[in-house]
Amino acid sequence: MTKITILYPAKPGSRFDLEYYRTTHIPLAIELMGDALRSVTVDHYTSQGAPWPEPAIEVIATFDCVSLAAYQQALAVHGARLQADLPNYTDLTPIILVGEA
Repeated sequence: MTKITILYPAKPGSRFDLEYYRTTHIPLAIELMGDALRSVTVDHYTSQGAPWPEPAIEVIATFDCVSLAAYQQALAVHGARLQADLPNYTDLTPIILVGEA
């Protein structure tokens, strides 16, 4: 199984529309990824308050895919559409990690 982890850094002054991400972007990704996808989780991180530091990451999305080849095939077909949706929910540059679970 291949795990795609997308990290959105927490940056002061940046924009991240969590509601749009959860209700529009993620369902779009699920639809477009189709059978390549097993599951998706989205975690939102907030400050614990003093004396703890602000979180370095605001949102982590994890896509569990059946294989790297299936992920790459789905991304080759639909990656541009998913990337085009990015400005609708954030001005951050995501960090994308690809790993095996």
